[in-house]
Amino acid sequence: MIVSVENLTRRYGTRSALGGVSFQVREREIFGVLGPNGGGKSTLFRILATLLAPSSGAASVAGYDVERQPAQVRRRIGVVFQSQSLDKKLTVFENLRAQGHLFAMHGHVLAERIDEVAQRLGLADRRNDLVDTLSGGLRRRVEIAKGLLHRPEVLLMDEPSTGLDPGARRELWQYIEELRDRQGITVLVTTHILDEADRADRILLLHQGKVVAEGAPAELKSRIGGDVVILDVDEPARLLPELRARFGVEAVAENGSLRVEIGNGHRFIAEAVEAFPGEIHSVALHKPTLEDVFLDETGARLT
Repeated sequence: MIVSVENLTRRYGTRSALGGVSFQVREREIFGVLGPNGGGKSTLFRILATLLAPSSGAASVAGYDVERQPAQVRRRIGVVFQSQSLDKKLTVFENLRAQGHLFAMHGHVLAERIDEVAQRLGLADRRNDLVDTLSGGLRRRVEIAKGLLHRPEVLLMDEPSTGLDPGARRELWQYIEELRDRQGITVLVTTHILDEADRADRILLLHQGKVVAEGAPAELKSRIGGDVVILDVDEPARLLPELRARFGVEAVAENGSLRVEIGNGHRFIAEAVEAFPGEIHSVALHKPTLEDVFLDETGARLT
């Protein structure tokens, strides 16, 4: 495993940001860490990026301990931060050159490497443009180019689509998938966006600093089974026992509605509307999502 985390904890005074997190990441996979803001994702990211020491537990990248061997880890990771780390008053080329100098790259070796990543990320014709003139999507490409300049084995990305419109977000994920498929780079990405997590090979659901589920997106959603039905009713608490008695289902009341997980949702809707005439004002039906998985595991929503 190229990334290994075992019983990792991080405390800030009496508050626990991470409480015994364990997982492993395989080579050449996109591994997503999904959770709400404040759930511990950024703390985990900072520890793996060697920017923050854990309170206890261990984490390693490419066989090197992030706390005891940070220099070796940094040579093997590329990092794309949530907040922009580019100098807007410099050109794309100047930003990449400065990054190369941080890794002791100079001369024709650095120039060739800048040409290579700029070409690969579609930046070759923008290398002399000031970063301040680039769109959000192009700036993200430059951030990724910085992270790839020294040929890392693992690319760490913290909420990389922050501030991007849907089109730029799709384009970003196409690049992430190309990094895995064409270059064999392992990508670990934190996100709170459901459709992004769905594109990962495997995901970790993180809530209040603890792991609540791990697996491929399809595998996690299959745990729910059937359909998810939302019934808009006047008195959710009163209908809960009646649904249980009549249909043998355990509904959950939330925001003035009842949420039911059941096979053959269309049939259930018809039968429920007939059983409770005038009490069900509207219905919604959808296949299980990662939001449903998170809700099942934690009782809370991602957003």
